Parts: sequence; structure tokens; C-alpha cells
Amino acid sequence: MRPFEPDKVAIAELTMKLRGMGVTDTRLLRALELVPRRMFVAAAHQPSAYLDRSLPIECGQTINAPSTVALMVSALAVDPQDKVLEVGCGSGFQAAILAHLAAQVVTIDRFRSLIDIAEDRLTALKITNVITLLGDGLEGFTRHAPYNRILVDGAVEKVPTALLDQLADKGALVAPVGTGHTQTLVRISRDGRLFHRAELGKIRQFPLREGVARRL
Repeated sequence: MRPFEPDKVAIAELTMKLRGMGVTDTRLLRALELVPRRMFVAAAHQPSAYLDRSLPIECGQTINAPSTVALMVSALAVDPQDKVLEVGCGSGFQAAILAHLAAQVVTIDRFRSLIDIAEDRLTALKITNVITLLGDGLEGFTRHAPYNRILVDGAVEKVPTALLDQLADKGALVAPVGTGHTQTLVRISRDGRLFHRAELGKIRQFPLREGVARRL
């Protein structure tokens, strides 16, 4: 797959909007400028790629709106030396953003088709520090643990213990928690055996499903 030439005007307008919403992390804003969102959506939706809205992707899933990506990744506060676990790879857009911020990204999805698509797009962009895995993201992936940061890209009733166990000391996890139409974006930081929870506001995400999809 050949990368699309980014629409510089549309990206600049989106960046200005995010700044107006309070996104000030220059590394994150730069990553959003560098990753062409059009590559991560189907052809029919590419004209809307730089609008601040979620869009359909393969397997009946969606790609988050840029403002949602910025909100969740900002809350994660990724450092350049961090190893990040992303639960919910989707088409790979958020993993590509994280790849510009972290030393290594491990991303998991329950759909084989999405993992294959994400791998193709990351390869086209010459992003080499992302490991894509098929699996139940709610169980994490112990082989690469511990993780300095964990991002749960989907709503959960409660944060799985398995993910907390894989969080490094002084690490942080961000997840939408709740079962209603909207959820609470939660940041959990680890200090030895203690976990500290902070609520960051409301967010709207689809619920994560456990297990690996039998089809797709």
C-alpha cells in the first residue's frame, strides 16, 4: 500500500481545533500531523478522514475521532522510553500515533482481518516499533510485560486485573470505564502494590468484547 499525500490544509485546521480544545502536547500534535489518517479508513470515507469524527472501518468497528485519540493519548502521558500496550488495535491508526511517542508499542485485537490490515499500513509507513498480535486484549500479553503504559481502546465494566498485573511500577493505565451510553475516562497509576485512580471526565466508547473472533 502506498501512503497518501496528507492534506496539509485539513491537517492544519484539525491541529488548530485540537489546540483550541486544550491539547498542548507538542509531541502528540506532531504525531497526529505525521500519521495520514486517510490510510487507516476505507476509500469511501477518506474524504472525511480529517474531520473530527469517528468513522467506520472493517469488521464492523470504528476508528476514533482525532479528538478522542488526543484525549486518551494525552491522559496516558507517554515518555520516549516507554513500552506501551494498546488493547484494541483496530485499523492501526492509534498504534501509529503511539509509535511516534514511545520506544515500543504492543497492540492487540480480536479480529485477524484488522491485525493484517494494520500490519500492512504500518509497514507502508515504515513504522517498525509496533508489534501486532491477535488475541483477547482484556487478558493483555504477558510475554512482553511489564508495560509502562496501557491504553484500553474501548469501554470496560471494570479494569481487568490481568492488565493491572502487567503494569510496571510507576506505570499508568487509561481506560473508559462504565456500562452506560457514556463512560468515565479513568487513569490508574501504580506505586508498588498500590493503585491510584483518577477520573478525567466523560467519554463515549463502544464496549470491548472478550475472546478472539471466530470469523473475520
